[in-house]
Amino acid sequence: MTLRPSSPPADTDTSTNPWRVHAAVRHPQSYDEGLPHAIGLHLPLPGKVPGWPKSLFGQWRLDPVGEAAGWLEAHRVWRREHMSRIGYDDAEYRRPELAWSQRNFVHTQMMVEDRYFYDPVQGRYTVDRYLDDLEQRFGGLDSVLIWWVYPNIGIDDRNQLDMAHALPGGVAGLKQAVADFHRRGVKVFLPTMPWDHGTRDDGLSGCEAIVRLAVEVGADGINGDTYGSVPRIYAEVAERLGHPLVLQPEVSTTVEEALRWNLQSWGKPSAEIIPAVSKLKWLEPRHTVSVENRWSRDRTDDLHYIFFNGIGYVAWENVWGIWNGLTARDGAALRRIAAIERRFAHLITSADWAPYATTLQQGVFASLFPGEDQALWTVVNRNEYAMQGEQLAVPHEAGARYFDLWNGVPLEPHLQDGTAILSLDLETRGFGCVLALGASASLEAVQPFLDQMKVLAQVPLSALSKQWTPLAQQMVEVPATAARAEAPEGMVAIPGGDFLFQVAGIEIEGATWAGLDVQYPWEPGARRSHRHRMAMRPFHIDRHPVTHGAFEGFIAATGYRPADAQNFLRDWTDGKPPQGWAEKPVTWVSIEDARAYAAWAGKRLPHEWEWQYAAQGNDGRRYPWGDTWRADAVPAANTGRGLQPLDDVGMHPEGASPFGVQDLVGTVWQWTDEFHDAHTRAAVLRGGSAYQPQSSHWYFPQAHRLDQHGKYLLMAPGRDRSGMVGFRCVVDAQG
Repeated sequence: MTLRPSSPPADTDTSTNPWRVHAAVRHPQSYDEGLPHAIGLHLPLPGKVPGWPKSLFGQWRLDPVGEAAGWLEAHRVWRREHMSRIGYDDAEYRRPELAWSQRNFVHTQMMVEDRYFYDPVQGRYTVDRYLDDLEQRFGGLDSVLIWWVYPNIGIDDRNQLDMAHALPGGVAGLKQAVADFHRRGVKVFLPTMPWDHGTRDDGLSGCEAIVRLAVEVGADGINGDTYGSVPRIYAEVAERLGHPLVLQPEVSTTVEEALRWNLQSWGKPSAEIIPAVSKLKWLEPRHTVSVENRWSRDRTDDLHYIFFNGIGYVAWENVWGIWNGLTARDGAALRRIAAIERRFAHLITSADWAPYATTLQQGVFASLFPGEDQALWTVVNRNEYAMQGEQLAVPHEAGARYFDLWNGVPLEPHLQDGTAILSLDLETRGFGCVLALGASASLEAVQPFLDQMKVLAQVPLSALSKQWTPLAQQMVEVPATAARAEAPEGMVAIPGGDFLFQVAGIEIEGATWAGLDVQYPWEPGARRSHRHRMAMRPFHIDRHPVTHGAFEGFIAATGYRPADAQNFLRDWTDGKPPQGWAEKPVTWVSIEDARAYAAWAGKRLPHEWEWQYAAQGNDGRRYPWGDTWRADAVPAANTGRGLQPLDDVGMHPEGASPFGVQDLVGTVWQWTDEFHDAHTRAAVLRGGSAYQPQSSHWYFPQAHRLDQHGKYLLMAPGRDRSGMVGFRCVVDAQG
């Protein structure tokens, strides 16, 4: 990277601008006394007594406004000295080609499985549909992180880059999607997973591979999953390839030196009554902190925090296939916050910003963002009631004009001793914003924006719903087959009977959220744990998973070729399975391929409860053979980085169920039911597999127990096919 002379944030100002806060630069008598600056993500609150527990004095007893002058003075000294200690250089922030990162206020992590992004029926990316929805609901995005890896990675040996190549259309398809985002003015980040060392080893450096992919598809940045700071080598590789990238770690770094090359970062909000100050924003006001709080349902605390600090937001809604959509109130608030931050980005990134500007009522807090002949105050009402009347006291100069920017109307100040006292109406837990224009500043330049905000203010936030509800799911209907009295060859007759269907999803994240996992037809909503007593009708089920030989017979009889043939029977050569594989379970077949085979054979895929009943009987056992794990009843676990040939079916009769069904657990995952909501499709997989990648707990978890299942997110047949997912079929029985 090219190094340039540094220009750290200013600590003093010698201009005559009345809205810049002047503080004498001096050393406190005891520099560290009461100022634990380097601890955590936030600076200490003004007026907080070091070492005293919060329970002694509630935050409402603190006086941040009264303490603000001393707080600013001390923290400006600390900032200047701290940046000097770490040898700070701001060269990357002054590069024109990377300056967009300082205006990147609304960001999201987008699951590629989102049905608004990709239409599996039409088989094409629908970026415009995706962006149109977000613009309509909360004003749209500045950047998007296209996420294709977790939680599906580890279902087989495909590594994080393989998963990108498996997207519809491969890398060319991804490149077109990136171009579609760019056409709409949205920057694109790609993810990198430093923990992915258990899947296929392609001999490439993870850094080199992801940067080269970003260059190939024209991406603008890299998001470092689990990184506290993305290592500098990523920036150096990008520079060497002539394609500089903005680096964005998932976790706000406590290694401030990384501010030099990590121009953005994710951060966590403060939910305290008195809004905290973001440490990284304070150290480098041009550094965009994007607040991530993906499990938040009421996002008011998040939005107060970002508006007070002048930082960005990760408007993340599709969280691993769980829909956590912004409420109407939060969407409208984010729209107005983002509009202000985008329009006045030159003020929001001011080196002279001053938190805890003078406010006149308890529970109302403001920050000042000054510029040349203008200034901006962002205001948040932390009270659970509306606040009317005088709110701000600001320095005044002759000819200055003031505007309620949140509502797009002029303000009439009360002038008193060189101070303008400004009155605002603030909604319950609402927002405010004041724009001051000096005598020489042009009103014409901002009038269109005032008009825009006035239109948005016609609907107050209080008129909009703040109720969060999960999306309802539907299970894909499975047509019945022609009923058979006797079990066809290769199938096992399963009698009817009373069955307690009890199962839980093994998703790594989501806790017990409503909307997690799946929603069966008898349930009011999706949830992790399920229990339902049912009267089972008799049916016949394949004794073993469908084999390569059987599937080859289907291809020969029908000439079947899927419309989306990407990865179809990927391990076959010239339309044939490898020599000696006829009795091994067939894989690299999508749920659509499996249904096509089943229909040809006069069968269907099993409902999940049918699969479990055939595996468990009615005594609730944990495994097909009993309650204790037996390694000799299943194929040997494959803990290597690549797939190995599967065992032939029938090689582990010790693993048979009470009904005599075999190869249920620890061989290949098996397709059962499909579920969908407005944004996500997913299939329930049963039985787990022999492939168990090591080195990380983030890989797709196993579900060998009969009271557990896997939820596999679906996007398109070519991507959904896996080297460790097969299937078996059922036929309805008479009686």
